[in-house]
Amino acid sequence: MTDEKKAVNSEGTETQTASNFIHNIIEKDLETQKYGDRVYTRFPPEPNGYLHIGHAKSICLNFSTAQKYGGKCNLRYDDTNPVKEDMEYVTSIEEDVTWLGFQWDKRLWASDYFDKMCEAAVDLIKKGKAFVCDLNAEQIRAYRGTLKEPGQESPYRSRSVEENISLFEEMRAGKYGDGEKVLRAKIDMASPNINLRDPVIYRIAHVSHHNTGDQWCIYPMYDFAHPIEDAIEGITHSICTLEFEDHRPLYEWVLEQLGWWEAPPQQIEFARLNITNTVMSKRYLKAMVEDGTVEGWDDPRMPTIAGLRRRGYTPEAVRDFCERIGVSKANSLVDVALLEHCVREDLKNQVESRNVVENPIKVIITNYPENQTEEMEIENSKEVPEMGSRMVPFSRELYVDGEDFMEVPIKKYFRLFPGNEVRFKGAYFITCNEVIKNEDGTIKALHCTYDPETRSGSGFEGRKVKGTIHWVDAKTAIKIKIRQYGHLMIEDEKGENIMNPASLTELEAYAEPAVAQAKAGERFQFFRHGYYIADSKLSTEGNLVFNRIVDLKSSWKK
Repeated sequence: MTDEKKAVNSEGTETQTASNFIHNIIEKDLETQKYGDRVYTRFPPEPNGYLHIGHAKSICLNFSTAQKYGGKCNLRYDDTNPVKEDMEYVTSIEEDVTWLGFQWDKRLWASDYFDKMCEAAVDLIKKGKAFVCDLNAEQIRAYRGTLKEPGQESPYRSRSVEENISLFEEMRAGKYGDGEKVLRAKIDMASPNINLRDPVIYRIAHVSHHNTGDQWCIYPMYDFAHPIEDAIEGITHSICTLEFEDHRPLYEWVLEQLGWWEAPPQQIEFARLNITNTVMSKRYLKAMVEDGTVEGWDDPRMPTIAGLRRRGYTPEAVRDFCERIGVSKANSLVDVALLEHCVREDLKNQVESRNVVENPIKVIITNYPENQTEEMEIENSKEVPEMGSRMVPFSRELYVDGEDFMEVPIKKYFRLFPGNEVRFKGAYFITCNEVIKNEDGTIKALHCTYDPETRSGSGFEGRKVKGTIHWVDAKTAIKIKIRQYGHLMIEDEKGENIMNPASLTELEAYAEPAVAQAKAGERFQFFRHGYYIADSKLSTEGNLVFNRIVDLKSSWKK
């Protein structure tokens, strides 16, 4: 379980952070000197897909735990299943770990230990703890039994040590086809834990491996390979997600039967991360990529770390989120709004604001000189005055946001409407006098007047106005494309997650000229709209595309 404890953030205010039961275990081990002063962890992804936000929790936990105790953390690829693996995923994994701010002590492969694993398998055979079985996968499942009924022993379980060694050597030499034979641990077919009912520990697969080529045609199963990898590397605390809890007895059995290590590693499980409106299945995510439902693994709607990065999330925000949710033994569902809150909190003090109008309406200031343009000084950040200001052109024709005008205003609407006066941010007081319409009844322009005495910064202390709206100069504004994102998944009437058909909306907008200088990956606050990033793939000079990172309003409640 996790307990709440108070901490103080950089601003000197109290926050709530979750205590970590894994750290409690490690501290007890350090106290008893179980592993001396060593703390050694590892992050062991399988290179069969892109990592997602759930993996980010594991990355942060393993690497930060090693940092906390002055230990080390390896990046080790679980490449025991060459059929599903690809070097593209290896590259993406390393980008993700580095982006999150961590550096591994060693980069290793499970396949580095294939010789040692094969030696371990032979050792178990010699000890009478493993046998070669001719049952196929379907028969093995049938023999395994159920949660209520014990399994049946394989008819090949009683083979002699000599026969098993001979058959295993023939398996390794490539004499048999895929699935013809397997090597199984000999444990207990009546065990209440099905994972201990003579599990398969080696299978035949005539397939080339990215790291070992065609050297091997037999490959270890994960449950057999994992404890051996940990032990060889001197891992002290093997941190896994909760679905491996039932596999821990097998992890311990392998190490105990081999008996090769004086202080073998211990496996500790924690609850995996589940987030509302988010799918965390690699298989499901891969299917969406392959069928074109999304644009790729780094589609900004995807919960992959690559997708979050392209969306504009910061590594600091993701680490903050992982710290806030803590580490627990109990599965729970985290509100996605908390993740968005962490992003918003991180961005508000580090990005500059820009004026961008959506659904633009033209404003013509009828009493403003026709050929005049002024430069208005506007602050870059309301939150951080140290960010300074910028000069924005202002002239007779401008654009305002569609949301900032109502021909027939609702109650307590203080923006622009006929007869009302508002402040144009950083400029003048403007009064709407007339609505000019096209033949079809749509708005062509708003005719307004300005009060030249009310320029911002002039010290004007006359009448007050309740509304302040932003604008862009029509002559110098640039067109940009904005991509707004909804949640990738939503609940249907039955409460089941389905793909959100409105997860992506594209629209054109007008931006102040300074936005034209935006570089791919640069973030801004678009005044009153939200936080945006210049898309790293789609943005080109003269054709800028911005992804909405998060909007300004938070729906998260503590």
